[in-house]
Amino acid sequence: MLYSKTTPEAKRRLLRELLVPGAARQFPGAFNPLSARLIEEKAYDGVYISGAVLANDLGLPDIGLTTLSEVATRAGQIARMTDLPAIVDADTGFGEPMNVARTLQELENAGLAGCHIEDQFNPKRCGHLDGKNVVDLPTALKRVAAAAEARRDANFLIMARTDVRAVEGLDAAVDRAKALVDAGADAIFPEAMKDLREFEAVCNAVDVPVLANMTEFGKSELFTRDQLAGAGVAMIIYPVTLLRSAMGAAERVLDTIRTEGTQEPAVESMLTRARLYELVDYGSYNTFDAGVFNFTVPGPTDA
Repeated sequence: MLYSKTTPEAKRRLLRELLVPGAARQFPGAFNPLSARLIEEKAYDGVYISGAVLANDLGLPDIGLTTLSEVATRAGQIARMTDLPAIVDADTGFGEPMNVARTLQELENAGLAGCHIEDQFNPKRCGHLDGKNVVDLPTALKRVAAAAEARRDANFLIMARTDVRAVEGLDAAVDRAKALVDAGADAIFPEAMKDLREFEAVCNAVDVPVLANMTEFGKSELFTRDQLAGAGVAMIIYPVTLLRSAMGAAERVLDTIRTEGTQEPAVESMLTRARLYELVDYGSYNTFDAGVFNFTVPGPTDA
């Protein structure tokens, strides 16, 4: 009932325990707080909160238009609904090193278990699009070092994302990953790897957990968990999968209503009222007020 009973500190400790090289822990991307609860119910390892999803949910492209307050607020709303550790995309840190330091502390305050900070220019773009630009190495290192210095909970995970693979090649990505670890990164997110060999090269080059981004319609093939585990990957994210699925379903239902004059043909594919009430834990609120839950929950065939 209400929010998670697991403290942010406990979630951060759990995240550290989970991220073992080769474990390939699966973190689906939540697009709202209720989807985070569903991810937990399906026994996944953790929750990922994508910057692209947060921007798209506001009707914006993923080019750095969201603000720190928007990201921290929404990420906190998602994180508090689950006992799983949640990690959030902090883009470029929302400014210069001092801004990065504040970003880190705001995300700690919001209850996140970790975040990743990237080395793109601002305005940035989706990591699987062409034409990206990355900052020079000293600037990238300053961002990570600022986050590490600002951190108050030693278990809050600071992950460094590098997009340099698409700009300068794999060797440059490996070299930058090593330098980012030396600057204080607890984990590495090498964006837009092209094959398992490239993931393996990064995993072999650093002694911290490595993330694999399995986003649809991107530069990377959609490898299986076993394949990525074999390459040494510690964590897999599926950042936009649920949002794309939900919006695809919503579009199809709207088309049905327009063409059929009713939603009736689409009802059988919808979440039932009973299932929705189960997800929001409607019954448990009766503990506090019997007047809240004084009716019979509809069956699976009811709306």
